Amino acid sequence: MNLQIFPDIEVYLRRSGRARQLTLRVSSLDGKVSLTAPNHAKTHQIKEFLRGKENWLREKRSQIPESVFVTFGTRLPFMGGDITVCGSSVRKVTLSKDKILIPEHSKRPGAQVGVFLKQYARHLLEKKAAHYAEKLGKPLSKLSLRDTRSRWGSCSDRGALMFSWRLIMAPVEVLEYVVAHEVAHLKHMNHSDQFWTEVKTLYGDYKFERHWLRENGSSLHQFQFYH
Repeated sequence: MNLQIFPDIEVYLRRSGRARQLTLRVSSLDGKVSLTAPNHAKTHQIKEFLRGKENWLREKRSQIPESVFVTFGTRLPFMGGDITVCGSSVRKVTLSKDKILIPEHSKRPGAQVGVFLKQYARHLLEKKAAHYAEKLGKPLSKLSLRDTRSRWGSCSDRGALMFSWRLIMAPVEVLEYVVAHEVAHLKHMNHSDQFWTEVKTLYGDYKFERHWLRENGSSLHQFQFYH
């Protein structure tokens, strides 16, 4: 159910029998607002609660990076540095120092950049996953890429790994930490002390990488390649 308390802010309302109080959240990725309410909460109570949170809501939403539609001239992060999308006489997308060259008459440069980044990400993620799996002594069953918003990677109970291809826009050490983290789940399907010890054994100290993702991860989602 959606509530339109403010003209420019839509609130998704979810009722829960487990909820004991009103809980308001703003997605750091797209600014979407969700409110979880106990089943017994009255509509007028919910609306009053939201009005009291208006300033907080607007402040949170103002912190969300604006979308960047990738095209010629766009500068975007890539493996810890920056690359600029440039038109060129090349026949296919090519990396050249701090530039990513796109056929100059391309009608969809953003889409071409997106495809290239996914392919580049797959190659690097497969390489790193194989490295850490060998180090752990566990086989890999499958690796897939998605454009996930809620997580950077996952490991199924069957050992299938999934990663966000946008990790290619993060520093390489951040990508490596996420891979080591998910590979460690091949041995420990939990977040116990043993799991974190395994991550540290595989990768090393990961404090910087975790902090970088918390502080900067949402900015990788501001780039829109298909528009």
